[in-house]
Amino acid sequence: MAWNRHNRSDGLKGLVHLRAGARGNRVSRIGNRWIDFHQFASILHAIREQGFSASSRYISPMDASAYIPAVYPVNDFGPVMKGLVIGGLGIFHVFLAQFAIGGGFLIWWFEWLGLTGREPLADRVVSSVFRVLILLSFVVGALTGVGMWLTSIQVSPQTIGLMVDEFHWIWATEWIFFWLEMTAGYAFFRYRDILAPRARLALLAIYSIAGWGSLFWINGILSWQLTPGAWTETHSVWDGFFNPTFWPSLLFRTVACFVLAGLGAAIVINAMPGFTRDERTRIINRCSIFFLPMLSMPLLAGWFLEVIPADSRSWIMGGSMTMTMFLNIAAGASALIGGYAVIGLWRQRLSMNGATATLLAALALGATAGGEFVREGIRKPYTVREALFANATTPAQIASLRVSGVTAHDPYPLRNRADFPTEQLALGRVVYRNQCAICHTVSGTNGLTELMGGWSIEQKRLNVAKLQWTKGFMPPFAGTPSELEALVQYISWEYAERRAGWPESRDPAVFAQIARWLDEAGTAPAPRAQELAQRAESPR
Repeated sequence: MAWNRHNRSDGLKGLVHLRAGARGNRVSRIGNRWIDFHQFASILHAIREQGFSASSRYISPMDASAYIPAVYPVNDFGPVMKGLVIGGLGIFHVFLAQFAIGGGFLIWWFEWLGLTGREPLADRVVSSVFRVLILLSFVVGALTGVGMWLTSIQVSPQTIGLMVDEFHWIWATEWIFFWLEMTAGYAFFRYRDILAPRARLALLAIYSIAGWGSLFWINGILSWQLTPGAWTETHSVWDGFFNPTFWPSLLFRTVACFVLAGLGAAIVINAMPGFTRDERTRIINRCSIFFLPMLSMPLLAGWFLEVIPADSRSWIMGGSMTMTMFLNIAAGASALIGGYAVIGLWRQRLSMNGATATLLAALALGATAGGEFVREGIRKPYTVREALFANATTPAQIASLRVSGVTAHDPYPLRNRADFPTEQLALGRVVYRNQCAICHTVSGTNGLTELMGGWSIEQKRLNVAKLQWTKGFMPPFAGTPSELEALVQYISWEYAERRAGWPESRDPAVFAQIARWLDEAGTAPAPRAQELAQRAESPR
């Protein structure tokens, strides 16, 4: 008998597969390993005792299929952290996409200025800026967009799978808007010279609104990752989409689109030949209107900070110095751009040469990078809050994996197996690729040997067993005591530069101590774990 069950109780349908069958006394198969009645009963018992779901309630053992993780092939980028690969590409893509969205409105603005006779040079500006816009959005933007999907499914297929599974109709709607944007843009580029002025204006309006509509739909999905809101209880698409951070993040990104459009236009206008100094100054000053919405950025940022979870807010308020630093970079760069644009261009009607425009655009890229880093970072320890941890395990799976083991579900062979002198070290490498490799390397960027290699062996065991207590933005360890010890031994071996003759650690007392530490840490993330611990210690 084979069966599949998709559990809606924690919003993770489609990510889990459990197969059960009758084969002697080996009645259940989890991942690639058959287990007997007693082992399966232990998993169900652990689920009942320690189970933690997105809806913060205990789950029936009949929902056990939600506790078996799906395992995908792992891609190794060597010393480069996977987050840097997708993060670097993502920042560049967001920067270009927001310029393209704001650029559509800017071109419409200049087309209207020309149609109404307010700017005699508007036609030249529209022609030049739109050519750059087409090149960036149709070519570079499209390539980086495809690259985002490619890297996403290589780095964390569970995360992108959940996003598509929950919002497939939203993604489809966004693609319709994207198709409309591309069609309108191509039509304007191809037939602009033969269209009537009002027809050109209407076509640019369609292009601009469709581009912003694409942002509207994507913003709902991205903001859901941090603040799923009532979705954790209802699993309604619209509860997840119109979440607490939807409007502040949408409005903030819209302002960023206008600012990037103004900076991009200033660079192009300075590169265009044939303008006098006064003409160039006048045209650039007309772009300054696109910088004025920056005055609302502090209010929108405050609104965003107010509605995000308290633990997420704590990371950028000093809880994580890295996140605090990147927030300051984003805020400082934005303040410099806004000050120059609003005071210099709008109030004093100054000009902006190409070097200054390029420098401000570089600051805008830095602000985008800082903002995107913070947006990703404050979700920790989740990639989807209360639904999926950063290491692609669900809150509901932690308890079962501490019984069955995370490596039991990994069917893929270990590359260069002969390089590992013992079975325990090989096991540790498999634990690493399942629990750590999404965010860490071994000895490269964010490498574990640098982060924990210098700890004593006891410190490694304790700190990994109580991982979410060691660092609040880390998920709980999901694995057995023997797997944790294998990971500790593997990192120690790598830190010792793969010293020959590495002994195995099989002391039952060590495993028992690790098990006690795992029980003390619990299976919930740090704030919830602390709450449960305090409740357990309080007198009844």
